[in-house]
Amino acid sequence: MRQIKDVLNIKKLIAKDNVDKILIISGRNSFYKTGADKIFSDILKKKINYLYLKEKYLPDFTELKKIIKIKEKFNPDLIIAVGGGCVMDLAKISSVFNLEANFKSKLINSDISKKKTKVLAIPTTAGSGAEVTSNAVIYINNVKFSVEDINLRPDFFCLIPGLLFSSSKSLDASAGFDAVSQAVESLFSKKSTYQSVIFAKKALQILLKDNKFLFGKKNLSNAYKMALGANLAGKAINISKTIAPHAFSYPFTTMFGVPHGHAVSLSFNKVIKFNFIHLDKADCNYDLKKRYDILFKLTKTTNILDLDNYFIDFKKRLKLEQDFSKLGIDIKKNSSKIFNGVNEQRLKNNPIKLLKTDISTVFENY
Repeated sequence: MRQIKDVLNIKKLIAKDNVDKILIISGRNSFYKTGADKIFSDILKKKINYLYLKEKYLPDFTELKKIIKIKEKFNPDLIIAVGGGCVMDLAKISSVFNLEANFKSKLINSDISKKKTKVLAIPTTAGSGAEVTSNAVIYINNVKFSVEDINLRPDFFCLIPGLLFSSSKSLDASAGFDAVSQAVESLFSKKSTYQSVIFAKKALQILLKDNKFLFGKKNLSNAYKMALGANLAGKAINISKTIAPHAFSYPFTTMFGVPHGHAVSLSFNKVIKFNFIHLDKADCNYDLKKRYDILFKLTKTTNILDLDNYFIDFKKRLKLEQDFSKLGIDIKKNSSKIFNGVNEQRLKNNPIKLLKTDISTVFENY
């Protein structure tokens, strides 16, 4: 994939690749509130275009089918995704699937067509890193499925910091913590590599230190740094995938409406402590203790207690509520439903073996 540096280069891309028909997938806030409509009014001059504004909060199967139907009829030369993770996922999946009799089965099994419509991904939130990943999420009857294939990765991405200005503090907090957690989880993933560790470290150097976007007044400089940090975290998990905090997060979103990054934060500290305490049971091809040493250095902490307090304070500053009762979540009462919704695929990446039967222990004791 290739980075498009700015709006001028988007124009050049469209001109150079002989793009005549463009399908834009966005959200109403993502497109109008951010000012993307003004940017694209000029870019799309003399081009045939179709604007689709998503209707649902999560990437939904029914809406996906609607988008694919539009794509098949419109037959675009390029899909431009302008928005957050949901928009990105809908655009990525629709670029490689067509509606057919066994569509649902192919989707669930990531049986992806080699024929693809090119995608330019432009994030309006700094968190998901979906503009550089080769996986997407889709919800079928409120059940989350992961679709994974190299062809899902957008062909181009562009970071436009001005599009991040209109997002709310709560959205920034959730998206920002998602990016932080992705980078940390990537460090500890069983699938991590030398390259993914480099991406994760670079991401955390920005997200944990140059984070005035989250805690101060937004400007073009800190917005770009935040977008870059999230982008690097996305590159890290594109290689390594995420671990337990992401695996645990999905039921909190689907069952209780907790935004994704906020949902990830609810188990983040618990998993970090659980993995450290069970270092002797590590099932990975690297020295897990050395990965913790990297995180200690990045956070300027020296032990697991300090690290725990560091992220407790970080979440407090972001105003991410951690009291389950205040979020309307009764872990004990709803434990079976919550834990049945855990993503086992991501759970397998955790460096300490975790079974669904172990999950209650993590939440109760850590």
